[in-house]
Amino acid sequence: MRAWWAACRARLTGEEGSSVIEFLGLSIVLLIPLVYLVLTLGRLEAATFATEGAAREAARTYVAADGAKEGAERAVAAVGIALRDQGFDDDPATALTLTCSEVPCLAPGSDVSALIEVRVPLPFVPSFVRDVIPLEVPVSVERVAPVDTYRTSGE
Repeated sequence: MRAWWAACRARLTGEEGSSVIEFLGLSIVLLIPLVYLVLTLGRLEAATFATEGAAREAARTYVAADGAKEGAERAVAAVGIALRDQGFDDDPATALTLTCSEVPCLAPGSDVSALIEVRVPLPFVPSFVRDVIPLEVPVSVERVAPVDTYRTSGE
């Protein structure tokens, strides 16, 4: 019986088994920031993809419309679809800024620019912290679409 207790005591006081605990501790310390980085970069990539598609489609739908008002409505709808497709709930009307190179916006030969701006909040940051410190990454994309040179003016 004494030999058994001596063997147990030797196991408890030795270095055996501590490497598993060290490995788990080190893994957790390294894995948590790595997972957070992957989540953050994935969300930023989704925002970039959404704004790129939204800007392209907003400019294209605007120049294809018959009038400026109809073009603006179509562009806002296209931005809304592109943003919701990637999981962003931003208001498409405030995310979109349309500018024209000439005063009649759909004048033949002019250009229409669509600028999309989205703010991506960092994941797992509570809202009370965001109220004090802005922890968002702005993502913006601008695309230009030319109005057809042989188009009849729809204004």
